[in-house]
Amino acid sequence: MPQAVLTISSKNYSSWSLRGWLLCKIAGIDFAESKVDPDDADNRQELLLLSPTVRVPRLSHGKVAVWDTLAMAEYLHETHPEAGLYPADPVARAQCRAISGEMHSGFANLRSALPMNLKAHHDRFKVFSGAKPDIERVKQIWTECLSAYGGPFLFGAAPTVADAFYAPVCTRFATYSVALPAELQAYVDHIRAWPLMAEWTEGARTEPEEIAELDVEF
Repeated sequence: MPQAVLTISSKNYSSWSLRGWLLCKIAGIDFAESKVDPDDADNRQELLLLSPTVRVPRLSHGKVAVWDTLAMAEYLHETHPEAGLYPADPVARAQCRAISGEMHSGFANLRSALPMNLKAHHDRFKVFSGAKPDIERVKQIWTECLSAYGGPFLFGAAPTVADAFYAPVCTRFATYSVALPAELQAYVDHIRAWPLMAEWTEGARTEPEEIAELDVEF
């Protein structure tokens, strides 16, 4: 029996669920998925018992409960240091924490303008002006990391917390056909082809179409 349970929401719409799931997969922990629909009143009561913020993902691991993705990253790093969730080099590790924290707390306009939807694709999509600085900042972050650490992930050959946090952005850029320089498009393509992302995306494709969009809150 798995020792851990990860409570998630929609695989198609929930960027936060994707981040938590990727963190657990990178850490290599044995976990079971528990999926809830937050639009259901009974499930919202269940979520409130699981997480005071009524948000997912929520990791239950023995007596430990963690319902914030940054806290989850730190917890998994402490319990599974061999997994390499953060780079070994202290300078790179600090940068990884900084850009992950920036994604965790910022980019509200990008989230609003380009909601995660793995089933959709728009060849032409007008991005409102408020989201453009967020897009440019993401491009700057990716350029700096890929230049400094050589790719194919943001901090080199292996995925880290940063890749888990920016993976939903890769899906957004693909969904809404955001134009990127070749080296950044290569990163997006690499993340989307990542076996863990392929596994998650396949799960998203099997969800019913009527699930309400949950990205902003959940």
